Amino acid sequence: MIRLSTTHTNFWTDLKSLLTWETVADESVTQVVRDILQQVRTHGDTALLEYTRRLDRRPVLTMQEVIVSATQLQQALAQLAPTPRQALEQAAARILAYHQHQKATSWQYTEADGTVLGQQVTPLDKVGIYVPGGKATYPSSVLMNALPAKVAGVGEIIMVVPAPDNVLNPMVLAAAAIAGVDKVFTLGGAQAIAALAYGTVTIPKVDKIVGPGNIYVATAKSLVFGTVGIDLIAGPSEILIIGDGDTPPDWIAMDLFAQAEHDEQAQAILVSPQAAFLDAVETSIHRLIDTQPRADIIRTSLTQRGALIQVKDLTEAVAVANFIAPEHLELAVADPQSLVPQIRHAGAIFLGRYTAEAIGDYCAGPNHVLPTSGTARFSSPLGVYDFQKRSSLIQCSPQAADRLGRVASILARAEGLEAHAQSAEYRVIASP
Repeated sequence: MIRLSTTHTNFWTDLKSLLTWETVADESVTQVVRDILQQVRTHGDTALLEYTRRLDRRPVLTMQEVIVSATQLQQALAQLAPTPRQALEQAAARILAYHQHQKATSWQYTEADGTVLGQQVTPLDKVGIYVPGGKATYPSSVLMNALPAKVAGVGEIIMVVPAPDNVLNPMVLAAAAIAGVDKVFTLGGAQAIAALAYGTVTIPKVDKIVGPGNIYVATAKSLVFGTVGIDLIAGPSEILIIGDGDTPPDWIAMDLFAQAEHDEQAQAILVSPQAAFLDAVETSIHRLIDTQPRADIIRTSLTQRGALIQVKDLTEAVAVANFIAPEHLELAVADPQSLVPQIRHAGAIFLGRYTAEAIGDYCAGPNHVLPTSGTARFSSPLGVYDFQKRSSLIQCSPQAADRLGRVASILARAEGLEAHAQSAEYRVIASP
């Protein structure tokens, strides 16, 4: 891992360089995705079947073969072993309970002259959830994306999940049953995003698409934005740990591994005022890394994008954290609550020595779909609010029409919009 110190002259430049990640697909990927979007938009189900045969290596002949029925979902749940089923249900219950607190409600108030102002909150009609599939298993993604939509009251939740070589893990289907997903299709890649964005004879057109995916999926989401809403464009997973030196080094090393094992581009950083602690964690890393099944991925991630950063004190550690704006921030310190008010930018904050980030990935309750690549400066975790819309309510009494109409007409004429002014003045009570 790279060693940095805030005492070095080029620290902030070196840190910025370490954080750099190219978020835009190269032109070859973009062109491939544009072609897929156009083919699906033009040829619908026919194009979907062709891409599924060619890219997912599945000999499908009809769209009926990519539909997962409600009966199949319930069967997957019923056939799940008791231990994983219980874990899924416990996680779902916690996620559901947390997100119930986020649900916004409509409101109105009446001014003295009878004017009524307010906001009407309504759920989206249809939402599409993309879940990575194949040999990888992401039932947690199903829960984290579907349950907030369920709490919001979304009318229909449609899930797409690829099944390359006809491989589909039953835990993903079981999670869909638990979360109350309405329709499931075994489709993946940019073609699945296109189907959700534009609709086909078989696949419903949705209002918003959420969920992670590879570079082709991420590029497709960015290109259909505007036709539909999207959650975010996710970069590699990240963790930043602020340690005061008193947490067992092995714990911290494993927390860093937990992010680094996602992929070679994942980023794991430890910040501490204690040089001896950084040394101890580095020793733990070298000792433990070969015990990990994904050791090669972890090693590449830590070598290319990982860092151990020494700071003057915890205040300076917070300054580094705010500069990075990490997806996950662990405060492995004696009094984490004292630092929370100083944290301005982070997707999720994990407080204290006993709160492993991995708990947040699965069952703590808050959403694990978080802003990456510094976007926590202006973005928030996925939540119920992402599946609700707000409409403004305005009702003028005769008195308000008179009072506000006079104000509006002045401003309208200042902008050179005479029809606006006259429209407002038609409701103005004539002066005696």
